[in-house]
Amino acid sequence: MNAPSPTMADRRVDPPTPSPSRSRLPLVWLRRVGGGWLMRSCLLLLALFVLIAVFAPWIAPQDPTFGELGNGFAGPGPEHWLGTDLGGHDTFSALIEGTRTSLAGPLAVVLFSTTLGVAVGLFTAWRGGWVDTAVGRVLDILFAFPALLLAILAVALFGKGLTAPVLAMAIAYMPYTARLVRGLTAQEKTRPYIAAYQVQGHSAVFIAFRRLLPNITPTVLAQSTVNFGYALLDLAALSFLGLGVQPPTPDWGSMINQGQAAVLQGQPLSAIVPAVAVVLVVVAFNVVGENLGDRLAGRES
Repeated sequence: MNAPSPTMADRRVDPPTPSPSRSRLPLVWLRRVGGGWLMRSCLLLLALFVLIAVFAPWIAPQDPTFGELGNGFAGPGPEHWLGTDLGGHDTFSALIEGTRTSLAGPLAVVLFSTTLGVAVGLFTAWRGGWVDTAVGRVLDILFAFPALLLAILAVALFGKGLTAPVLAMAIAYMPYTARLVRGLTAQEKTRPYIAAYQVQGHSAVFIAFRRLLPNITPTVLAQSTVNFGYALLDLAALSFLGLGVQPPTPDWGSMINQGQAAVLQGQPLSAIVPAVAVVLVVVAFNVVGENLGDRLAGRES
């Protein structure tokens, strides 16, 4: 005798699991990040500056390179929200366009220094012996030269601009990443999984780059985040001295330099606003980097 088929009332259909709406996805992601309200605020601030840098040509209300000579040191108004500088350039538009230049330089420094530092650190720690000792002494010598000093020397040799200081600062920041990777690699080499891959006959390059490097990448990213803030500060100081980005290209450091004359004329926004932007971004990168480092240290302990 066949069992009676279940009726619609007997059938139990579980309700679908509600998925967060698209408008709430950023909030859910921020809760998963952790680190408290300060960490989340810094991440939101950095995301805002990145968006401004990407869409700067479309956000800026005016051309920051076009100045009205008869409208220098104008106060804030409907046409110029933050006033103008000595050459009549719109401060608000220059601030927006300067975000792209001010973030592109440190990004190049971090990319070059991290890539070179990871390669040097992996190679020396994996080889060990006299190679590790010799490279370690070279890194100690590089630590003695401040990044800003090397950048000024590069400008003196190759001229003003952004290319020479970026390359010089990448060399100056490389030892920080190289020493970190060197120490992490020396620790990872003693792990059982490294010996297992060696027994299986895998090459040293495969083990180092395909198996060991992914395990130390989070710590390297945390160090690179901190380096980004310091590189931005050094490049802004170089532009402030007139050795980095040259006018009329907008840059926060050069804006602070040009804004000194506006301060004497009673219009300090031309100098205060880019200075505040530099401080906010540097502090945000340091907070994010330190939080990532603390979380990784807590996870490893």
